[in-house]
This record gives sequence, structure tokens and C-alpha cells, in this order.
Amino acid sequence: MADLIEKLKEIGFNTYEAKVYVALLKKYPATGYEVAKLSDIPQSRTYDTLKALENKNIVVSSNSKPVTYTPIKPKQLTSKIQKKINSTISYLDKHLPDVKEDYNEPIITINGNQNIHDKIREVIKNAKREIYIEIWAQDFALYEQDLLDAYNRNVELRIVGYDNLNSRFGLVFEHAFAHDIEMSLGGRMIIIAIDDEEGIIGKISSLKNDNSGTEIIWTKNRGITFIIKEFIVHDMYLIDVEENLVEQMKYIYGKGFKRLKDKVLGSNATYIIH
Repeated sequence: MADLIEKLKEIGFNTYEAKVYVALLKKYPATGYEVAKLSDIPQSRTYDTLKALENKNIVVSSNSKPVTYTPIKPKQLTSKIQKKINSTISYLDKHLPDVKEDYNEPIITINGNQNIHDKIREVIKNAKREIYIEIWAQDFALYEQDLLDAYNRNVELRIVGYDNLNSRFGLVFEHAFAHDIEMSLGGRMIIIAIDDEEGIIGKISSLKNDNSGTEIIWTKNRGITFIIKEFIVHDMYLIDVEENLVEQMKYIYGKGFKRLKDKVLGSNATYIIH
């Protein structure tokens, strides 16, 4: 019920209007008194709300006494809203001014697990040519079907996988030290480049229900997307070289690339990177 009220609010209803409309669908025709009881809103606000819905042609009143109210059918409502939305979008397409020639796509911060989840699914569905992604196994499971759908529409898929990620499709480069990196960062990185046009980079908190530690940036800025893709590509280079030259790499740089990390980061580095 709460979800239904929220969805109606998303298409323009206020809370009282949503509650009254849903109540009327359950019992109609109904008097204002009956609607107040069914919708659990103050009776003093019920008649104002019914009048507002009547003005929007969503509720029809009778000429009888007492006055009763009947809602339009849900299909009529959704069709009405759809036509209004399409008309508004058509108007905006025709009348909004073009952006300046020097316009740069913004870099947008996205917080909250559900918002992040929705954005990641959206960019994967946008892919037409290629997806480069770095992702932990447990997060991969959330997007596996979306990635498979992309792969099945001939999108080239290359994955840097952490924590023993297994995929039956795409090309996977298995990254070592997943646990150490997650402990160091306090979370799991997620990095995505789509078609050289759209990029995501951020961190998913290791703590359950911790929205404060979960944040990504999303952009269609081509310069930033290029840097994101380069980051992923260089990880792939290093992983492949290490897999094929295991002993040589260990001899030159030490176990876990320690000498290389000391050289680049300094021996007192407090975090672990690739």
C-alpha cells in the first residue's frame, strides 16, 4: 500500500489525493464520510481532496444526496498521465534551447544503495559496443543478468574480477589481494566505462546498511570516461603480465609487488592499491 501511494505521488498526486484515490478503488461509489474512514485521512481534508481530484477529472461526483464519489478506472488514469507526459516531453524537445558549444558534461555524485544500483543497471543497459568493468564477485551477482543481456546483444565485455569472480561470459582478469584491498579501503571499488561515453567510479561500503560509505560518481564527460577506462585497462595489462611472468615478477618486485609498491607509494604507505 505504501509503495502504491509513493508511486502515485511520483506522477503528481499528493499524499491525501493518493490515499483517497486508492480508497475509492476499493469501495465506490462512496460518500465523503466513507472515503475519510477508508483512506484514514482527516475528514476536514477529505472534501477538499475529493474536490481537487474532481477538478482533475480523476473522480466523478453524483447529483444525489448524499453526494457520492466514483474514481476513474486505473487504465484511464495511466493513459491520461501518459498522454500528459508525452505532450510535455514533446514540447520540451521542440522548445528547449540547445546547449552551448563549449558545454561539458557534469560529474554527478550518487549516494544511497538503491540509487547506485539503479544507475549501474541503467549504464549497463545503455551499452552498445563495449563494457569495461572492475567489480567484486558479490556485486557482480547483482548485475550478472544485465551484463549477460549486454553480452547477448554483442556488447564486448571485459571484467577485472575481485574475490574469485566467476563468469560464464566475457573476458575476466582475476585480481589478487581482494581482501586486503577491501580492508584497506573499507569497501569494494566499482569502476565502469561504457562505449568511451559513460563512466562510473566509486566504492560500496563493506558494512551492511552503511549508505555513508557508499558513493559513486557518474559522468558522460568523455575526458573523465577516458581516464576511467585507462585505469581499468592498465589493471588488465598488469594482471596479464603477472599471470604469464609469475616467477620473474616475484624475483624483481617481491611477493605481492612489495618492492614496486614501496618504490611508488613509499614504504610507509597506509593503504594497499594494485
